[in-house]
Amino acid sequence: MVDLATRVWNHRWKIDPIVRSLIDTDFYKLLMCQSIFRNRPDTHVEFSLLNRSHHIRLADLVDEGELREQLDHVRSLSLSRGESTWLRGNMFYGKRQMFRPDFMEWFEGMRLPPYHLEKRDGQYELTFEGRWHEVMLWEIPALAVLMELRGRAVLQRLGRFELEVLYARAMTKLWEKITRLKTIEGLKIADFGTRRRHSFLWQDWSVQAMMEGLEKSFIGTSNCLIAQRRDIEAIGTNAHELPMVYAALARTDAELARSPYQVLADWQEEHDGNLRIILPDTYGTEGFLKKAPDWLASWTGIRVDSGDPAHAAEVAIRWWQDRGEDPRQKLVIFSDGLDVAKIEELHRQFFGRVKVSFGWGTMLTNDFSGLVAGDALAPFSLVCKAVSADGHPTVKLSDNPNKALGPADQIERYKRVFGVGVQQPMDLVV
Repeated sequence: MVDLATRVWNHRWKIDPIVRSLIDTDFYKLLMCQSIFRNRPDTHVEFSLLNRSHHIRLADLVDEGELREQLDHVRSLSLSRGESTWLRGNMFYGKRQMFRPDFMEWFEGMRLPPYHLEKRDGQYELTFEGRWHEVMLWEIPALAVLMELRGRAVLQRLGRFELEVLYARAMTKLWEKITRLKTIEGLKIADFGTRRRHSFLWQDWSVQAMMEGLEKSFIGTSNCLIAQRRDIEAIGTNAHELPMVYAALARTDAELARSPYQVLADWQEEHDGNLRIILPDTYGTEGFLKKAPDWLASWTGIRVDSGDPAHAAEVAIRWWQDRGEDPRQKLVIFSDGLDVAKIEELHRQFFGRVKVSFGWGTMLTNDFSGLVAGDALAPFSLVCKAVSADGHPTVKLSDNPNKALGPADQIERYKRVFGVGVQQPMDLVV
């Protein structure tokens, strides 16, 4: 097991790359990348970094030269032979050869495209433009680099013994959470913490702690590199990026209204079983389910990622019942801003009524709140989103208006087309 305090201390004299591999990314990105490679290979997309926690002035904390060094390192990465063999031959979700030969041939020769970086008002403007299936692979490493460099900027102020005590306290804090979770009968939980982790080393340590502390209740990690190294399941399906870009490509209101369902029609041509998970909240969960075609009711389950999670799950249960489906046979994956108390609450409310699973993210892999002076390592909300497709702006509404993205006039248009009424704002932690 890595001596984290020593490794962090050595950052001061030895480069330790933040992103170590092209598969140091979330599994859902690779699944979506293959789908886009197949269905939308010529779509031109722009991604942009967005810091929703404006009080964290990243450009004042993170040295631009160090940031460029880490981003340039990411651009130098390519698949190793072992990583390619794992992707080609490993079993994912009960299926071998999940990744098609033509996709793998492209991926094996791929390098991430250029980035554009500048400072503005205490923040970094970081953007990526190009073919969708290429630039999309910047999202996770870009977030990982910024999150870890912010952490390193704080940690370099600490002495050797302060670092030792910090990581001892952080380990104790996480182990106490795991001890609580261990008492939940029937718990199923995965690591979803790559995007806003404290560091790769800390995420890897957290996964090992979950493996030992939760045993069979821990079902895997979203991080492909850690899944490969630790010989555990790689977990993930699809994300808001798909409907956001498909919607931006729609030219009429009628095409816009159909676009979220076209995404899933394309998806089910490639995937079945537990990969048939609906993510309904991009343009409002209730409206999505109300207008959903009948064939979606037979899918395995849904993922709840914004708004009031209990309300969204109740809406899904009623929708399944109205469509003649047994909710007890359906999977609900909760994944928005979870920590132990919310996991306990949601499990009590829904276990036995549906199959319940949790994707535990930032509060697993980056909960250093209260451990340094001024709470300088508290997690914050940083995202990297597709902001345009073929020159047209993207929009995300979500079930929480505080997560809405896009030009104001287009947000209003999308609300009208998708029938989104008054929404209840909820505070953003991550």
